[in-house]
Amino acid sequence: MSDYRIKGATGDWEVVVGLEVHAQVVSDAKLFSGAATAFGAEPNTQVSLVDAAMPGMLPVPNCECIRQAVRTGMALDAVINRWSRFDRKNYFYADLPQGYQISQLYHPLVGPGEVEILLDEKDENSVKQIGIERIHVEQDAGKLMHDQHPTMSYVDLNRSGVALMEIVSRPDMSSPAEAGAYLRKLRAILRYVGSCDGNMEEGSMRADVNVSVRRPGGELGTRTETKNVNSVRFVMAVIEHEARRQVDLIEEGGEVAQETRLYDPDKNVTRTLRSKEDAHDYRYFPDPDLLPLELDEAFIEECRASLPELPDDKRKRFEGLGITPYNASVLTAEVETARWFDALLDAGAEARQAANWVVAELFGALNRLGKTIVDAPVSPQQAAELLGLVADGTLSGSLAKQVFEIMLDTGDDAGKIVDERGLKQTSDTGEIDAKIDEILAANADKVEQYKAGKEALFGFFVGQTMKAMAGKANPQMVNERLRAKLN
Repeated sequence: MSDYRIKGATGDWEVVVGLEVHAQVVSDAKLFSGAATAFGAEPNTQVSLVDAAMPGMLPVPNCECIRQAVRTGMALDAVINRWSRFDRKNYFYADLPQGYQISQLYHPLVGPGEVEILLDEKDENSVKQIGIERIHVEQDAGKLMHDQHPTMSYVDLNRSGVALMEIVSRPDMSSPAEAGAYLRKLRAILRYVGSCDGNMEEGSMRADVNVSVRRPGGELGTRTETKNVNSVRFVMAVIEHEARRQVDLIEEGGEVAQETRLYDPDKNVTRTLRSKEDAHDYRYFPDPDLLPLELDEAFIEECRASLPELPDDKRKRFEGLGITPYNASVLTAEVETARWFDALLDAGAEARQAANWVVAELFGALNRLGKTIVDAPVSPQQAAELLGLVADGTLSGSLAKQVFEIMLDTGDDAGKIVDERGLKQTSDTGEIDAKIDEILAANADKVEQYKAGKEALFGFFVGQTMKAMAGKANPQMVNERLRAKLN
């Protein structure tokens, strides 16, 4: 159990959190029509007669959307229901042409599963399992646009009928940090699988945040649901604000209403949207236009065989190569990073050295340049060559940094830069000895001080020698020759 607590006037309170994540399925067509799903199209240009609910139009399930949801369930180690069914969820809203949403209440496609999170990325023992209750497939509604006209709202039906997976967690999270870790991990798994692109800023992944408070170990309190939160940071902010609001309300003698709320990121507050509906308010019934989904073993096996190596398995493999748990966690957090690093290993880089270099040097450079690993100016093959030149003694650590900066600017390979600019490290003892003799002769007073016990001066002599050789001397050789001469 998390030690996160809300400090109230009458004592401590625990937070209980569950998330319902709506993830847009990666598919060229919608759930029940052939209309396109591309983001950013002109309003109402991706709407079929089915999406617009024209009379007599019948839905036909898109097999790819079902396949992607099954693959997602498998990646979450969840039960795949061989028999599932679509239901109609009835409500009127201007952006819902049919007057109902096709969803799955009673018999979802995917049953219970779980997501493993690390509460501390540097501690591989800080593991917690977050339960998944179900994943059901449903169609999205359209979008109301309130800022296009002074007195009217416009409707854009491009999203109407887009396939969504609703991934419903159990109320197993007890702090904003746990919810953040869960959402980041879930997003990573979906992106590894390729079933959702995870672009929260484009609305293709958003969360409904269920929050309640209770005395430590006590009965569950009344929960509120904050709808359509579109970033990990905002999800954490909602939990913090909503838990504090509920505690203050209860301690002042009030009662938490079971309701749906909206989050205002500009003011960092939640506000009432509507009272919370129950299932019976929606008058669910089986959709008469759609047969139940029945999955055969061949389909299930094809889905399983198509799964890639998932984040946890990849992290364990990296750790098995000698990479630290923290670095392995960082390298597997985003699918593009993991693929880039695998390409670096395939190009011959030594795992531990490569991991340290990517996390420290490459990420630092990308951050400075405002780039992601997808548009990195250096390829995995170029990086492997650079690291190989360090490993075989051609470059020292400091020379490698110089060469890397030139690679970022020019796009040239490391070997070409070393040859053209004469940046090879020297291990020529004669040349190093000659420079050391010059340094010691020019600093006779410091030599005496060193011999009298001021050993900290050793670093001064190393620095002066490296400077005299323009950073090209082998540091290990410089250390060895200096000690021999000084002692």
